[in-house]
Amino acid sequence: MINKVLIVGGTHGNETSGTTLLHSAYKSAINSQFGGLTINFAMGNPRACKQNIRYTEEDLNRQFSLTSLATEAQCYEALRAQEINQQYGPKAAPTQDIVIDIHNTTSNMGPTLIVLQADEFHIGLSRYVKQHMPSAVILVEDEKPPQDHPYLCTIGKRGLMVEVGPQEQGVCRATITQQAFEMIQHILAFCELWNNKGRAVLTELTVAPAFRLDKVVEYPLSDSGERVAMIHPELQDRDFHLLQAGDPVFAHFDGNVTTWDGEPTYPHFINEAAYQHLQIAFATADSISL
Repeated sequence: MINKVLIVGGTHGNETSGTTLLHSAYKSAINSQFGGLTINFAMGNPRACKQNIRYTEEDLNRQFSLTSLATEAQCYEALRAQEINQQYGPKAAPTQDIVIDIHNTTSNMGPTLIVLQADEFHIGLSRYVKQHMPSAVILVEDEKPPQDHPYLCTIGKRGLMVEVGPQEQGVCRATITQQAFEMIQHILAFCELWNNKGRAVLTELTVAPAFRLDKVVEYPLSDSGERVAMIHPELQDRDFHLLQAGDPVFAHFDGNVTTWDGEPTYPHFINEAAYQHLQIAFATADSISL
């Protein structure tokens, strides 16, 4: 049974769809529509939200490993993670049936639902969301057990991330925020449906196309560690489109072009602003069905 639901916005302080959806009007609409669920709302990183920055010292969404939560906090975000874990967790013995963490991306990923496992509940959820919101993209990140991820949403028995874009950091686009709101509505509607029908609902839902995370691809660097290329125009904004051998990937500053020499794949988080300091150009994924 799904009873206790936690919806989090502002895990990253410059991703504004989540903080906007924490406004009383949205909260009232959600509570009135889904009265059969006990729904709580939380602001992830209030200091970063106030300053309109991703984080103040370290990424809050990387502070929720069991080790980090059990270690004396050395920065504000680590301390804030422990506060959230104490109030809504603990991760080691979850009390929330599901945690939904709302994010924005500067990449052209559309409304993406990120699930951390592909069990019957998440397969049914993915099918339901895709059926009721055809523009939705399902991304599975199950390369490790959910509890081994350092993400905020893993303090619950189940954890989801709603990742919607493209949206510039620090601004709020109404269309993007509305997509996040719609996806949350579908997630909560499925939770109620699951409570009523359980796994039997799987037979009522159409198999959904999805993607499974594979790896990250970094920018080309010089021997001194300086970036020497940018995303090629033919790759830019083509998140979740097929990338095949010979397709251009990087446009080098000296005029050369690097083409893809790997297996066919589906890039996403292309040119994501939040990952620039990590030299991550994009992530790849395999096409699957759920």
